[in-house]
Amino acid sequence: MTEKPSPTNIQEFTVSDLSSALKRVVEDQFSFVRLRGEISGYRGPHSSGHAYFSIKDQHAKIDAVIWKGVLSRMRVRPEEGLEVVASGKITTFPGKSTYQIVVEALEPAGMGALMTLLDERRRKLAAEGLFANERKRKLPFMPQTIGVITSPTGAVIRDILHRLSERFPVLVLVWPVRVQGNTSAGEVAAAIGGFNELNCAGDIPRPDVIIVARGGGSLEDLWSFNDETVVRAAAASTIPLIAAVGHETDWTLIDHVADRRAPTPTAAAEFAVPLQVELLENVSDLSSRHLGAVSRLLERRRADLRSHARALPTRESLLYALQQRVDISSGKLQSCHRRGLDYRSLRLGRAAARLAQGSPQASLAKNTARQHAARNRLTNIQHRLFERTSDRLKHLHARFANARLAQIARNGRDITSMRERCTALFSQLQLAQKSGLERRAAELDSISKLLLSLGYTSILARGFALVRDRSRRPIRLASGVQPGDHLDLQFSDGHTSAVADSAAFSENKSRRPRKRSLNQGSLF
Repeated sequence: MTEKPSPTNIQEFTVSDLSSALKRVVEDQFSFVRLRGEISGYRGPHSSGHAYFSIKDQHAKIDAVIWKGVLSRMRVRPEEGLEVVASGKITTFPGKSTYQIVVEALEPAGMGALMTLLDERRRKLAAEGLFANERKRKLPFMPQTIGVITSPTGAVIRDILHRLSERFPVLVLVWPVRVQGNTSAGEVAAAIGGFNELNCAGDIPRPDVIIVARGGGSLEDLWSFNDETVVRAAAASTIPLIAAVGHETDWTLIDHVADRRAPTPTAAAEFAVPLQVELLENVSDLSSRHLGAVSRLLERRRADLRSHARALPTRESLLYALQQRVDISSGKLQSCHRRGLDYRSLRLGRAAARLAQGSPQASLAKNTARQHAARNRLTNIQHRLFERTSDRLKHLHARFANARLAQIARNGRDITSMRERCTALFSQLQLAQKSGLERRAAELDSISKLLLSLGYTSILARGFALVRDRSRRPIRLASGVQPGDHLDLQFSDGHTSAVADSAAFSENKSRRPRKRSLNQGSLF
């Protein structure tokens, strides 16, 4: 039977050494793993840019971390409840004595997970009203500039340019982007925002319509156009937007938010511009119809003019009737003029008779006499008012002089009375101050005597000594003194130093302390 090794023979580890050793073992054993589970506890990137969450199944859970640089390059971002396959390495975190997986790649766990994620994102954005038909705008009939967001090297841009040149050549601005990959969603969203920020009066014209195009592919290839940032950028665009992503059977979230969805990039070009040949034919047809309508209108106006001219009366018939009316009116005017003169003469004679009765000379004499009488009355009233006012002022002056003399006499008596009162109060104040000082001196003398009788200096005068240590703190018990301690002894006439003896210390320590009738500790 083997014996257990002695605890003293086991190697000792510090906590840091043990944590480092465990970290090396775990990382060497699990340098790369693929882990399948459901994301739990994801709250978005931390302020540092790293992402922290957990991956769990029905029976276990493991902490996970995605560093900032890896997270920015990921095509599939972590989301709460998403079932994924995470690739990375297992490591430990010594700060908490836990282990975790450092995720380097993340992919959905099968097509079902991608479709579930897509459906949840579609319902979320639809609930916000981003897919509502009321938000969709009508495309311009004849745009001057078209902005195309697609890959500059694919067949999509060539198909769009070819179809535009066939139908209606316009200025095309191409914003090159990646249409799949980790950075595709950010580039597409930035391109939509960049076209919207162009100034209409700038060197680069602002597009009248935007086409976002990509060829066909699998769900994973088209996943960039299901990204929430791309959908929100398309919804925020003030320029009408056509989505032409994939083939006719491929549907992405940008198709729902776009103002017009095209089944193919070629169809998007057809939606963006009209057919030039049809426009020319329509213009030619409208021009012919317009010329015919003008000719028919002119002919109808000529016929109407001829019929109206035949119905008009002759010049002689119109003038004869007017001349007859003028002759009749002139005869009536002469008779009215004579009657008017007679009536005015009669009224003038009556007015002359009334003026003779009230001539201006008589009215002037009467008004002059009336003014002289009024002036005499006004002069008499002024003399009487002046005399009455002078008498009243003399009376008021006499009363004011008497009242002023009486007030001066009262003020003199008040000043004398107040001076006598101040003298009496000053005498009382001196007596009160003297008695108060004597009382305070007596109280101070009594307190000084009481302090002298209760202080420890009076006890020192009776033959006692005060023992202090090197820090000049009082020592109350012999047990507080160690052999060799430097002591300070204070007597009534001064201080002296001493060193504690070891023999005396042992003897004092063996003795039991006797009770003192005087509690020396209370003196300090």
